[in-house]
Amino acid sequence: MLSAWFAEKKHPSHITITCVREKNFTKWLKDQPEEIRTIAKENGFEGKKSQYLVIRGKGAKASRIFMSLEKTARYADGSELCAFVARRFGLSLLKKVTFEISSTGLTKSELERLAIGWGLEHYRFDSYKMTKDEKKPVLFLDKNTDHHRIRTLVEATFLTRTLINTPANDLGPDELEAAARKLATTHKAKFTAIRDDDLNTKNFPLIYTVGKGSSRRPRLIDIRWGKSSDPAVTLVGKGVCFDTGGLDLKPSKAMLTMKKDMGGAAHALGAASAIMALDLPVYLRVLIPAVENSVSGESFRPMDIIKSRKGLSVEIGNTDAEGRLVLADALTYACEDKKNPPELIVDLATLTGAARVALGADLPALFSNHDKTLDEIKTLSQSEEIDDPVWPLPLWDDYRKDLNTDSADISSTGAGMAGAITAALFLREFVDRKREWVHLDLYAWELSGKPGRPKGGADTGLRTLIGFIEKRYGKAKPQKKKTTRKKAN
Repeated sequence: MLSAWFAEKKHPSHITITCVREKNFTKWLKDQPEEIRTIAKENGFEGKKSQYLVIRGKGAKASRIFMSLEKTARYADGSELCAFVARRFGLSLLKKVTFEISSTGLTKSELERLAIGWGLEHYRFDSYKMTKDEKKPVLFLDKNTDHHRIRTLVEATFLTRTLINTPANDLGPDELEAAARKLATTHKAKFTAIRDDDLNTKNFPLIYTVGKGSSRRPRLIDIRWGKSSDPAVTLVGKGVCFDTGGLDLKPSKAMLTMKKDMGGAAHALGAASAIMALDLPVYLRVLIPAVENSVSGESFRPMDIIKSRKGLSVEIGNTDAEGRLVLADALTYACEDKKNPPELIVDLATLTGAARVALGADLPALFSNHDKTLDEIKTLSQSEEIDDPVWPLPLWDDYRKDLNTDSADISSTGAGMAGAITAALFLREFVDRKREWVHLDLYAWELSGKPGRPKGGADTGLRTLIGFIEKRYGKAKPQKKKTTRKKAN
């Protein structure tokens, strides 16, 4: 059963969309019947990027659409195409027509990207609105298309965005845990959670310290899935469901988007949903420290010194730099797994404003303790296949001294510049040096809106992470049925 925006069967009314590349436009136009050449001229269809030409048949009904491509088909082209169709046709027609992108002149990968882009354009966060957008053009996917993969990647993106967009009054640590549990149940994964005072007794002092100021109690979510004989991969997602800044209170304007401060957790769950649905050959673990950074008499304070799970004492430089604290305990815990030691650890977090100053909203900052991995992920992220760019920043060892403090083993913030780098250096202290580690400092928010990416919660680096794991560990065979992999140990 495909999602509402895709179909496996053509409706009696069906419109085919054919792509024309700009470089081939002159030859294409010359080869067309005179009627189409005339219609193209009258409508200014010249093969330029994002141009469309609707051809009508008997009774003036639309029968074909031509779409121009600048070069290689991208996800955004599929999104723009879907948006054009929704604008051009009325709801009554869209309810009884299927559309199909012809494979003529397209590679299988291009066809998949256009279909995924079509799906992404359907995303709306409108569950709180009385009036919803009902214009949902349906795309027919033929037998040569990997239906399962297309649907999986679209749904993983939607899950990520919806978790980020959901307001904090409806998505606190309890609700984030419920979403993670639901995902685990769907894929027959093992689920556990360590909550509230148990965090203290089981030695997660930094997670407990950050979350103790809120009535919505902190916890550490733990999902395991896959065969223990497969390579072990651990995703760690920052789950700060709302960040007031704590006692170092944020200005009110800066709090307006702080429901997105669990964007790292949303990306981890979105990636996990795709990894499990695609049945990738890995032993997957997902760790999410879920907290709310609130203000109360129980809140932690600037210059408090807290002993971490690893044993390092941490002096709190600023209570608004809480994400690195909860990640520190979770990363330490990830490295302690003796039964299934991770060969790759990836943490994802809306961590620093410094990364946004350096790279803006669209480019997550990428760090790794393996230079080869850094280069591999960067190259893959900018490829036509992935088209979800991230950008590397260095783990510059000379800046480590900025985290020194006279009173503790390490400061949570330090006193220097290069905040994204020093935050990454802080996290590195809690990762076993023998483990390959990747850190993504992402924004998880779309400021202006783009094709297939409306304003609000955004996936940045999600396709790259899924694609990297696929490339390194191998893709599963295409399937339509749900995964039948055994439960994790």
